[in-house]
Amino acid sequence: MNFPSPVTALWLADFINAKISGDVNASATGINELHRVRKGDIVFVDHPKYYNTCLKSDATFIIINQETDVPEGKTLLISDNPFEAYQKIVSHFRPFTPSHQMISSTSEIDPTAVIMPGVFIGNQVKIGREVIIHPNVTIYDNVTIKDHVEIHSGSVIGGNAFYYNGKKDRDVWYQLMNSCGEVIIESHVDIGSNCTIDRGVSDVTRIGEGTKIDNLVHIGHDVIIGRNCLIAAQCGIAGGTVLGTGVILWGQVGVNKTISIGDNAMVMAQSGVANSLEGNKSYFGSPAEEYYSKRKEILLARRLPEIWEKVRGK
Repeated sequence: MNFPSPVTALWLADFINAKISGDVNASATGINELHRVRKGDIVFVDHPKYYNTCLKSDATFIIINQETDVPEGKTLLISDNPFEAYQKIVSHFRPFTPSHQMISSTSEIDPTAVIMPGVFIGNQVKIGREVIIHPNVTIYDNVTIKDHVEIHSGSVIGGNAFYYNGKKDRDVWYQLMNSCGEVIIESHVDIGSNCTIDRGVSDVTRIGEGTKIDNLVHIGHDVIIGRNCLIAAQCGIAGGTVLGTGVILWGQVGVNKTISIGDNAMVMAQSGVANSLEGNKSYFGSPAEEYYSKRKEILLARRLPEIWEKVRGK
């Protein structure tokens, strides 16, 4: 999430009651999760396992719960509870704002768009030319839908990321990390019935131009889907994953978090994608492997009883 205007290190330190270490004259331009940080961003870390990764990231500001050497060009904000500090900043710059209308007065809808009865459109939503949104679709805040998009009944765009800060030394183990990101749906996208597309935790979930999504598909936070992809019914794509151009996922494919699938890859139905896949190949199985290799493995497995009987006979 980008701030409306840069904020100073001194203001941030005072706001979250943190100690500054490093460049006290720096200014922050936004706040982001680790896998999406850019120069000028704030990121938080509260576990030693991730200290080094955060300190070496592109983030300019790091909210951290331990004093350490300050890398060149960084500003540390030392806080007893970095997670709560992150939550406070997000809530300040993007507070929850209830809407008491079915279509928020802050939304921008092109006159050529068709909005059917029963559609809810939240705050700061932008809808482009010749979009069709069918009944009972819910569009949360900060969603952009570009031209010639069609969204079918029951779909929900922009819900919270399934993203929690977990600690077992407190009564409530999992605390929701406030989502301040957005969803961008590019032009000529079709979205079937009862799909869910979560907003980014602090950045963007993006559906590429020309992509077609079947019914009952779940797309997690911060997923980037390339141009002209096909995603069949009951697929699930976990957060932070990137699909290239022309990727095809057939029915009931499950895709792990923070991995990538290369351009023009095709994954057969009911496969489980655990790791990143190269483009221009077909895959099958769980974990998904190259189709022809997996097919040989399955055929051989079917012959194992026959082979075993021959071995026993000897």
